[in-house]
Amino acid sequence: MNVALLFIAAAALLALGVGFLARRGKDMDLEQWTVGGRGFGALFVFLLMAGEIYTTFTFLGGSGFAYGKGAPAYYILCYGTLAYVISYFMLPPIWRYAKENGLYSQSDFFVRKYASSTLGVVVSLVGIVALVPYLVLQLKGLGIIVEIAGYGAISSTLAIWIGTAIVAAYVMVSGVHGSAWTSVAKDAMILVIVVFLGLYLPYRYYGGLGPMFEAIEQAKPGFTALPPHGESLWWFASTVLLTALGFYMWPHTFGSIYTAKEARVIRKNAIVLPLYQLILLFVFFVGFAATLQVPGLSGPDIDLALFKLSAKTFDPWFVGVIGATGVLTALVPGSMILMTAATLLANNLYRVADASADDARVSRLAKLLVPVLALIAVGFTLRGGQTIVALLLMGYSLVTQLFPALVLSLARRNIATREGAVAGILAGVATVVVVGLTGVSMKSLFPWLPAAVQDINVGIIALAVNFVVLIGVSLATRLAAEGASTISSRARHTQH
Repeated sequence: MNVALLFIAAAALLALGVGFLARRGKDMDLEQWTVGGRGFGALFVFLLMAGEIYTTFTFLGGSGFAYGKGAPAYYILCYGTLAYVISYFMLPPIWRYAKENGLYSQSDFFVRKYASSTLGVVVSLVGIVALVPYLVLQLKGLGIIVEIAGYGAISSTLAIWIGTAIVAAYVMVSGVHGSAWTSVAKDAMILVIVVFLGLYLPYRYYGGLGPMFEAIEQAKPGFTALPPHGESLWWFASTVLLTALGFYMWPHTFGSIYTAKEARVIRKNAIVLPLYQLILLFVFFVGFAATLQVPGLSGPDIDLALFKLSAKTFDPWFVGVIGATGVLTALVPGSMILMTAATLLANNLYRVADASADDARVSRLAKLLVPVLALIAVGFTLRGGQTIVALLLMGYSLVTQLFPALVLSLARRNIATREGAVAGILAGVATVVVVGLTGVSMKSLFPWLPAAVQDINVGIIALAVNFVVLIGVSLATRLAAEGASTISSRARHTQH
């Protein structure tokens, strides 16, 4: 075993050990397993949310996108910051409603708000389908990290199997507590490693950040600015908007929100997390540094940029430390995703089919579903495919369809009906599927639009269709209900 692999193995064992120890002194009933007994303070909620947000996407996808695309990668820096501003106002009422009604999942929120188990099933299915590419993203990143950082001693396939087994084991035992405690080690390591790499590599190869960007501009003119067409300013703005709206629509994010012991905890995180977003700058610096030092990467291989440059620069033991950090960025969010998907299946699909199921039975089933879901995710991962950024955007396009119905439900007078919410979500998801299968773009749909406007993210269409259908069906059902009420009232009056 080489020295790099020793550090990677130590990180995996650390995650497993901490994950198991996290359950000590706690009765892992459904509430403790899924939402930590709703007793987490600001630090643990911060670690959970940061653990979900700063994943292998931060480590590999951000640097790979900067390496392969240049300036368009800046959208990653922007959408999170905008989402945190939204969260300051949107998340506290969600937390209060969940606390008052004893909710466990995102789907529970929609069921209670709209008094519709059908809507709950639809939201659960959308969430589960969206979580699959997000989990695949983590496992794909894990395989890349172990294979490259371990100098090929362990194949990516074997690494994926081992990592999945570790995550499934401690999720079954400790639930969200295991995720929170492993986040402590992960966040400490990623902060130190990413900042170091983002500063050291540009100075090592270019003499500083300014000279690095000058060298890139000379070798690849326009690479560090948004292009006039394609991933242009219109694409950038529309993509930032879409992903910001979908940022807190991920089902596992709701689980983190529910763990807070009070609404003030969530507001504190909304204030602090934008500062944590600055870590992404250092990730971009690594990707930009690699553009001229490890040229030739394309397609899914752009995700290798960080580790290719690290392997070229550092001794094996330090590459192992970087790899160990990367492993934790995969295991922590992977654990939350697995737990959330299992909860949705057991609590929001099985329980609908069997209304007699109590919390104890649902809790047992959720834990048993964890390894099943893990195997399914491994199957999708080993089939290969897209880059890490592409996988993330695929999931975002689905979960963003939940935003209109959710945000309207927070108003004092919700203008959306349950029929409208169901119809809107289904219409939006159907549009996403059609767009994905046919590969249509704004340019092909609206060739008469100005060239710049044609660059708008086509996901805007799905969200617009969703909103129009939601409002239209809601108005129709309200009018129908009012008409039926009027007829019934007249009939009673006639009888008297």
